[in-house]
Amino acid sequence: MKTCFSLVMCLAMSMAASAQTTLNGAGATFPYPIYSKWFSEYHKLHSDIQINYQSIGSGGGIRQVTAGTVDFGASDGPMTDEQLSQFKGQIFHIPTVLGSVVPAYNIAGLTGEIRFTPELLADIFLGKITNWNDKAIAKVNPDLHLADKNIIIVHRSDGSGTSYIFTDFLSKVSPEWKSRVGKATSVSWPVGIGAKGNEGVAGMVRQMDGAIGYVELIYALQNKISFGPVQNAAGNFVKASLESTTAAAASMKTMPPDFRVSITNPPGKDSYPIASFTWLLIPAHSKDPTKGKILTDFLTWMLDNGEGMAKDLNYAPLPASVAEKVRAKIKLIH
Repeated sequence: MKTCFSLVMCLAMSMAASAQTTLNGAGATFPYPIYSKWFSEYHKLHSDIQINYQSIGSGGGIRQVTAGTVDFGASDGPMTDEQLSQFKGQIFHIPTVLGSVVPAYNIAGLTGEIRFTPELLADIFLGKITNWNDKAIAKVNPDLHLADKNIIIVHRSDGSGTSYIFTDFLSKVSPEWKSRVGKATSVSWPVGIGAKGNEGVAGMVRQMDGAIGYVELIYALQNKISFGPVQNAAGNFVKASLESTTAAAASMKTMPPDFRVSITNPPGKDSYPIASFTWLLIPAHSKDPTKGKILTDFLTWMLDNGEGMAKDLNYAPLPASVAEKVRAKIKLIH
């Protein structure tokens, strides 16, 4: 009897294991907090489905989905036409939420917030401004006492959508940045120390007095790192928040059919200027029809339920008009 019972149990466990479907994804660290929440909540509803996600940076996500080693990728910088041409088939950019990139800094003893103009940010990251008491910073922040302290630049060392968003903004506001550095998930930084992921940059800024880096808003909040308001296209200094990120999204009047759009430096007095959509990179045709069906079901759940969780993690949900266009695109995945 014991032997028979053991065989039955082994068979039941084997059947349960075979019924489990695992999807693997990789990419951006920018949306990792909300993706972790979504995949966990979806698994609670569908215990037979496991969605694993590696937070390795947008560049890694693009490479892996192109190579076919994951079921989906994720990026905060849209794939280029050249990158898309390297994939045997079609990849859809599915926008999920919006977030903001903030200039996060650590200056011991400083009281008050540092305000940044676009020109200040460009000159700091170009290495033209090297001390916190530089007159250019003091001019924008006349009420702050800025000590004689060297500026330590921290940037991403990996291929990064957060870098894409930040360099996309700097390329729009600084001709020198555009010509010398440009925009990409990986650029040749003029100065600074590299760190991996939003987590790595946040950790390094937090450890070093005088440091400044750029991270997604939630990482600055979770790590209790100071970040300052940035002057927008309307001339107002706006701090990153759910409301100012939503205002940036509202500035977008048209959405291209492939959803590859930049909303940095948008118009609008309340818009935060370094905001962006983030995308899941989904092959239009899955090699495994079962996984293709799961992906479409998950994306529909994301629109119906997941978007409602975004605000708690300081991401802005998709505008209703964009969500409906995404719903139509999901129907083309199989």
